[in-house]
Amino acid sequence: MIETIKIGTLNWHHIMDPTEEDLQFLKDSFHFHPLDIEDCRSKTNQRPKIDIYDDYYFLILHFPYFDRWNRFLKVKEVKIFWGNNYIITIGKSHWVVKNIFNSGKDPDDSYQVRQVQTSDALLYKILEHLMLESLSLLSKLGIEVELINRDLFNKKAERTIERISLTRKNIILVNTVFKPQLRLFHKFESGDIAGYAENMEDYWGNILDYYQKMWDMTEDYQEIVEGLSKTFDSLQTNRTNEIMKVLTLISSILLPLTFIASLYGMNVGLPFQNEPHSFWLVMFFMVALAGLMILMFKRKKWM
Repeated sequence: MIETIKIGTLNWHHIMDPTEEDLQFLKDSFHFHPLDIEDCRSKTNQRPKIDIYDDYYFLILHFPYFDRWNRFLKVKEVKIFWGNNYIITIGKSHWVVKNIFNSGKDPDDSYQVRQVQTSDALLYKILEHLMLESLSLLSKLGIEVELINRDLFNKKAERTIERISLTRKNIILVNTVFKPQLRLFHKFESGDIAGYAENMEDYWGNILDYYQKMWDMTEDYQEIVEGLSKTFDSLQTNRTNEIMKVLTLISSILLPLTFIASLYGMNVGLPFQNEPHSFWLVMFFMVALAGLMILMFKRKKWM
């Protein structure tokens, strides 16, 4: 179903779940390239790109969002046909696009969609709010990184490992989403994508600033998480070594005592076996030996 908002001579068409009839209508009415129609038909995520034609542009962009449990990041595709007097958003786009479109139908119009005059301004508004939402998402990742840093010395190792792994996975996904699109947004500021309205260079530059900021934040978080992961691994290794050290010392102390006890358990003639106080003599010797070993370990600072 094709929904439309008319703003003067500007039309915004939004197609949530495009049918074959909808795609054929786009092809017949706007004469879009068959390959672009095929990209709209595809259910799998396409590579981010912008196709430049004489009378329109076709954009495929990716933006992250949290799942319903606010744990794992996923990717939403945003497909946009951009012409002189129209914008067409197609497919199950990011929820920000849906909200902006619904705002244009609402008399309150909280996103001020009906105040735009050109397709360039409308595209800028869509991209700006997508960038702001992505910045908000990255801020949540930054908070999670800070919490991991704060709980790094927590004794609940399994919880910390889970949080580090989850945050690292989310940052890697953001990195794979943002990296191929950085070059694409540079085309706006460089003038490779001229658009249809005048004096839009500053606005496209602002979009690139948003994107560059998000890219820098992603790289910073990635480096911090890698550093926290290595620090945590070092802490766990040190704790394991301390435990093994204590167990080794205990084993070293018990080993000669176990040997003496085993020796006197043999059915052969041994010194002091006929003495009435042989048990206490052997016990005294074993305690003294253990004490000497502990004293030696402490002098060597092994304990």
